[in-house]
Parts: sequence; C-alpha cells; structure tokens
Amino acid sequence: MNVNKTDTEEAQDKVAWGALWALVIGFFMILVDSTIVSTAMPAIMNSLDTDINGVIWVNSAYLLAFAVPLLITGRLGDRFGPRTIFLIGLVIFTLSSLWCGLSPNVETLITARVVQGLGASMMSPQTMTFITRMFPYARRGAAMGLWGAVAGIATLVGPILGGLFVDTLGWEWIFFVNVPVGILAIWRVLRKVPELERHTHSFDWLGVGLSAAAMFLLVFGIQEGNGHNWGPFLGPIGSWHLIIAGIVLLGLFIWWQAKTKAEPLVPLGLFKDRNFSLANVAIAFMGLSITAMSFPMILYLQSVRGLTPTLSALMLAPMAVVAGVLAPLIGKRVSQVEAKYFAVPGFFLFGAAITAYGLILREDTPFWVLLIPPVFMGLGSAMIWPSVSLTATRDLGQADAGAGSGIYNTTRQVGAVLGSALIALMMESRISAESTKAISAVAKAGSDGSAAVALGGGAEPGMGAVVPEFLHQAFSLALGQALLLPGLVAIAASLVALGFRKGGRTR
Repeated sequence: MNVNKTDTEEAQDKVAWGALWALVIGFFMILVDSTIVSTAMPAIMNSLDTDINGVIWVNSAYLLAFAVPLLITGRLGDRFGPRTIFLIGLVIFTLSSLWCGLSPNVETLITARVVQGLGASMMSPQTMTFITRMFPYARRGAAMGLWGAVAGIATLVGPILGGLFVDTLGWEWIFFVNVPVGILAIWRVLRKVPELERHTHSFDWLGVGLSAAAMFLLVFGIQEGNGHNWGPFLGPIGSWHLIIAGIVLLGLFIWWQAKTKAEPLVPLGLFKDRNFSLANVAIAFMGLSITAMSFPMILYLQSVRGLTPTLSALMLAPMAVVAGVLAPLIGKRVSQVEAKYFAVPGFFLFGAAITAYGLILREDTPFWVLLIPPVFMGLGSAMIWPSVSLTATRDLGQADAGAGSGIYNTTRQVGAVLGSALIALMMESRISAESTKAISAVAKAGSDGSAAVALGGGAEPGMGAVVPEFLHQAFSLALGQALLLPGLVAIAASLVALGFRKGGRTR
C-alpha cells in the first residue's frame, strides 16, 4: 500500500514539476519586463525624443497596469481555471510586446505597455496558485525555491538583457524578444499544464473600481508630482489632491471589503493569519526595493562612468548569478526550518548591501569595489523570495489559493509601482540639490559657470547622456543618496520578518 502511495506521489510530483517549469517561462518573461527598461531608458529618450518623466512612465505604466487588476485576476483563475487565464494573459502579453517594439512615439509605447501589463496581471497569480494547489506543504518549499529563483533572477537579469539588446540590435528588441519566448511558453503550457478544479466565485465589481481608482490616483499623483515640482497644496487640482483622493478611496475600499455581504474582492479574514499579513508587508517592501535600486545604479554607471549599457548592466551581474545558484538550494531547506531564519538575514543583507553601494558612490570609486555589494544583494535575494513566499501560502486553503495569490502578487507589484515613482522623486530631488551646490562652488571659484547654469534650476542634468565632468561628483553623491531609500526599506523588512511564526498547516 505504501508503495502504491509512493508511486502516486511520484506521478503527481512529475506532473506538478512539468507544469511549473512550463509556467515559469512566462513568469520569467513578465518579471524581466519590470526592470529591462531601466537600461534602455537613455536610448528610448533619444530615439523617441522624450524627457525623463516620459520615459519613467514607460516603466510605471507597465507596473501600474500589472498591479491594479491582480486582485481580480487571481479570482478569475479560480472561476475559469488558472490554465485558461494564464494562456489568455500570455497571448495578450506576447502580442503587446510586438506592439511595444513597433511604437513610433512615447505615447504609443506607454499605451502598449499598459496592455502588456494587463496581460502580465493575468499570468502572475496563476503561477503561485498552481504551486499552492499542486504541491503539498512538505514539498512546497522546493517549488517556492524555483519560483523565488526565477523572480529574483528575472528582476536582476532584466537590466543585463536590456543592455545587450540596446548595444547590439536596438532598444526595440527588449520587447521583440518576448515574441519567440512567448510562443515557446504557449506551446509548453498547452502540453504540460493540467486543468485544475474550478471554484465558483462572485465578483465584487465595486471593490474592483475602488481599488483600481485608488491605486491609479496614488501612483499618478506621485509620478506627476515628479514632473511638475509638486506645486502648491492649496490651488488648482494637482498632485497632492490626487494622492489624498487615492488614500481616501483606499480607505473606502477597505471599509467596503469589511461591510459587503457578497464575496469580497479581498477576504479580510486572510489577514487574521499573522504569517500571511506580515509576508504581504515584507514582499511589498521587497518589490519597492528591487525596483527602485536599479535605475540609480545604471544611471551612475552610464552617465558618470561612461560605460555602455551592456557593461553597466554586467556590473550588476553578480546579483543574478548568486541569486540564481542559491535560491533553489535555499528553497529545499526553507520548509524544514523557520522561514524567518532565512528571511531576516536575507532582507538585512539585501538592504545593507544597497545602502553600502549608495555610500561608496563617488566619481572615481574603483570598479572592483562596486562589484562587492551586488554579491551580497544576490545572497540576500536568494534567501528572501522562497522564505517569504512559503510563509504567505503556508495556511492558504484550496478555495483561497487564487485570492491569496492575487493579494500577495498585488502587494509585491504595489511596492514595485511605488518604488518606480518614489525613486524618480528621490533622484530628481537629490540631483537638483547636489548640482546646485556644485554650480555654486564653480561660480565662487571664479570659473565659467555658464554651461552649468543651463543644467541647474531643478532640471535633471545629463539624465540622457554622459554628465559634464565638473558634475560627476555631485551626480555620484545624489544617486548614492537616492539608493538609501531602497536600502533602508529592505532593512525595515527584516524587522517585519522577525514576526514570522513557525507552524501552520502541513498538508
């Protein structure tokens, strides 16, 4: 009898792992597109004749369209089957990638990126739903390790792939490459991913509207504040009013979820579980940190140190290598010990390494020194993804898998969206301040500051090109200060992870 049970488990594991490997192809692709644009930003600015705010929206539009629908796309997977919803999202993502590459102007590119984000939002929660529903808890750690490795590598490899394509084939190919990969993923899903049991759900359309409007107003307000110097609080409708309206709608959304008699979009009862609640906070911090860190680093390496997009991205390669090697190994161990023993040091290492990178940024920092922090970022990343993911899904029942996965992926993407908007704000503020100091120093020294004056006044000097030499130190200090944001947020996440508890279901 035991032999038959073992044979059955082995057969189930074979199906589950075959499905997971097929799904992670698409999962890898959508996460790469969250960061791949960072390396190509200067090239896109020059090619499409846009400014820094326009090109930031190329990334923020994708992240926003990715994040907003996640609460409902997880439920759609429960209702119509995660395989069906994943495939629909994969087709949308692949076709919109072709549209992105063919875009003649930045407005078209932003629109295409919105559609691409919608496709990604349909795919992302289904991967985690499959893991929760197909792997029993005792063997789920290894699956989460693979999922975490893919997530970590994708967000770190994105800039490297972006650099290679920009230097060789052109920025359009950061999107064109998704077409053959998408076709491969569709073929593998059709062959390897089984249909799972469907659960009937009603849809809270008022909740959908409130959550979407709240998220849009918050991110749009922050992003537009960057481009318009925030403006006065009292006066015409501006960024502050949008942000406050977003916070009010977010409060209304939470109130509605607690009061509605129908099935809520976010079952607030899930948050009674401490592990689920803390894991969502921690992964939001991780989403913010990992999205916010890459642009200042890449901008420093390209604009101050004069590296090509490929070389600048390769300077961050140790993160991807270390995370890719260690995450699956850690995943196999994380279900055997308390997850916080990996998550706490992982977050601390990740945040401390980003902070250290920011503190050592100078115009002449040796390149070998700049290669050290990414090693520890990769180590921290490898410890974070599987431990936090396993903690979030530990107590999810079969019927709650879609809702829980949708919430978890939403919080991660909310963090990423806010990271993209806040790092733009931080960079603009610090570059303006440090550049003004440098220009004043040149003027006091009696040098010709006429060229510098054109770069000051609150603009983003040199954002799309190599920075003038007299501003190298100012730019380096400013970008290093901006990196303190993602660094300190990740360190704060280590305190959140201290609350992870041992126990829960063992199915």
